[in-house]
Amino acid sequence: MFARLPSLQIMAKSLLTLFLIFTVIASGVAQYTFTDEKRIDCSSVKSQDRTGTCWCFSTASFLESELMRLGEEPIDISEMYLVRAIYQDKAQNYVLRQGKANFSQGSLAHDVFRAIDAVGIMPESAYDGKLISENKHNHSEMEKVLKGLLDGVIANKSISATAGGAPTWTKAFDAVLDSYMGAVPEYFDHDGMSTTADKLSMQYSINSDDYVHLSSFTHHDFYQPFILEIPDNYSNGSFFNVPITDLVSVIDHAIAQGYTLTWDGDVSEPGFSARDGLAILPKGRSKDIFFTEPGEEEQVTQASRQAAFESYATTDDHLMHIIGTAKDQHGTKYYIIKNSWGELSDYKGFLYMSEAYVQMKTVSITLHRDGLPADLARRL
Repeated sequence: MFARLPSLQIMAKSLLTLFLIFTVIASGVAQYTFTDEKRIDCSSVKSQDRTGTCWCFSTASFLESELMRLGEEPIDISEMYLVRAIYQDKAQNYVLRQGKANFSQGSLAHDVFRAIDAVGIMPESAYDGKLISENKHNHSEMEKVLKGLLDGVIANKSISATAGGAPTWTKAFDAVLDSYMGAVPEYFDHDGMSTTADKLSMQYSINSDDYVHLSSFTHHDFYQPFILEIPDNYSNGSFFNVPITDLVSVIDHAIAQGYTLTWDGDVSEPGFSARDGLAILPKGRSKDIFFTEPGEEEQVTQASRQAAFESYATTDDHLMHIIGTAKDQHGTKYYIIKNSWGELSDYKGFLYMSEAYVQMKTVSITLHRDGLPADLARRL
């Protein structure tokens, strides 16, 4: 009896090993093995919490990387300071258009540059956009209160003004923002000195004219600027239109040269999972095995991505920050993406997006003009 114990122990160990192997196989993303080819410095992952402000978090992260690239003093940019400025701008647009415009939490990357040009920048330490009793952002109720105020003003069909001539509703609007986000300080300390948002922005090399916004759709001429028809483009921002092959080439060239980019696109696909750290375009596979191991992906054409956009299969859902490239164990190319949903997945808030997903689901990108290939820069 006692002589058989070692065999039982060996059998138990074998069973345990098999159990661990099957556990790893069932764990999904563990079957994807990524090798980072190029990873550019970026700031730490943040969370936009319960807000639709990915556009600001992604672009602020992008600008923080830009300042690293330029060798300038690091800064943790206050997203909510810029978000607040865009709420005010959207409100004026909404009232002047008599409610026939978009008023929501969403915007686009170019609106961050517009906000910086208008109000400067603040560090997170000076303004985090949260009241003392809060530890997370939540704009759900605030958005409804703000829109209700504006709709009431519009329904009155007569705009009252203060003694100085400014519309009275703007003071009420700002009071709501103060109530939910806190008042904005005029002066704040930065590196031991008292300064203002305008003065601080002048210390950094953020020039909105240095940045370009690209898209790829056939309902406009290629190599020409156009206004992208998506709801969050309330400010009618202009995008330079290029074929999707050129758009992907721009991303590859920029990363190879040390430039990061913002990415705007659709994340409502079954193949997108922030918790698994993956964005893929699987072909002929059931959803329960999307994230277990790499497989064949859809072939994307200019026509197929256009059809998806015009049928609303591709929508402007989310903005993130592209910081590098990688390959899986089969040599498939992926892009390293920094998200703004906190430190999800084994990748701690980053995810890997396949080239096929980029081809199909990209709505637009933003980058420094020096990151463009020379031939495309000349066309611009």
